[in-house]
Amino acid sequence: MVETTKKQWYVLHTYSGYEDKVRSDLLSRAQSMGMQDYIFRVMVPEQEKIEKVNDKKKEVEEKIFPGYVLVEMVMTDESWFVVRNTPNVTGFVGSHGGGSKPSPLLEEEVNRLLRQQGEPAKRPQVDYEVGETVTIIDGAFNGVEGKITEIQPDKYKLFVSVDMFGRATTTELDYDQVEKIS
Repeated sequence: MVETTKKQWYVLHTYSGYEDKVRSDLLSRAQSMGMQDYIFRVMVPEQEKIEKVNDKKKEVEEKIFPGYVLVEMVMTDESWFVVRNTPNVTGFVGSHGGGSKPSPLLEEEVNRLLRQQGEPAKRPQVDYEVGETVTIIDGAFNGVEGKITEIQPDKYKLFVSVDMFGRATTTELDYDQVEKIS
């Protein structure tokens, strides 16, 4: 069997309605079975939706993919076994059965989903400082330089002031959307 040492995202099929339970069970199993170096993030993609109940509008979180959970992991025989045998997991999407390993999600798909969920594509190891000048490498201001005005390290977000038509404009960016200027 082909094993990789690279972290990749995979899709799990679960019983519908058990997505959050699978997420918490998988994270605790990874911890209790010493698999923290192989099983990293577990995500149940959700979006906010306005529902009308008794003529009152209410904001609720709705599952984007009911019956599916995303897991970031290094695919080994052991990690595959732990994930596959988590209660309420019915299997991996992209697995051809017979114990075959599944295909990971494409990086573009993962990046889009993570941004949609407000998470950075990669947990960056870069330290930024307020007042530092950076180049924006992704998004509407691609190629523009700006100064960092605020940092939210817990969310991997930066607020960068850029010059637009002679005025300072602040934009919110993920760590992976900027590069330090050397």
